[in-house]
Amino acid sequence: MPAMPNRWKPNVTVAAVIERDGRFLLVEEDTADGLRLNTPAGHLDPAETPAQACVREVLEETAHSFTPTALVGVYMNRFVRTRTGSDITYLRFSFTGDLGAFHAGRPLDHGVLRTLWMTLEELEASADRHRSPMVLQSVRDYLAGQRFGLDMFHADPSLFTKPQPTSVLAAAA
Repeated sequence: MPAMPNRWKPNVTVAAVIERDGRFLLVEEDTADGLRLNTPAGHLDPAETPAQACVREVLEETAHSFTPTALVGVYMNRFVRTRTGSDITYLRFSFTGDLGAFHAGRPLDHGVLRTLWMTLEELEASADRHRSPMVLQSVRDYLAGQRFGLDMFHADPSLFTKPQPTSVLAAAA
């Protein structure tokens, strides 16, 4: 069997749209492109579901517990990385849910300077500082009532175990 060519793979990320009293929880991050605003977000790690990744990222970036209750949407965007010129595509799963306890004394993730609460109007006025266009789009979708059940995700048990090599003969059978 011929070797598979390299396949294009987007960077999979997760984010949380968290609203309280008409304001949305954002993080201010120090990036290679300067200070940027983002919903709490980050990369999907090995052996975790998108919802689990979102719980972890909210804790790391805001020092709050988080319980996802629904998927707001799945988003894609593409840009060229300033430092390297790399052409990057992101596939983002945005969740909403319940913000839990604040864990005082827990340091925020590297690069996160602070958390802040912003209204839709403040988000719209600061769009030039957003980490990506998905920030504002996911908030608008949330406000429009867009929600999908978490039962749409299925994680096969193989996700949580180290895969065993498959022989060429077994794969052909």
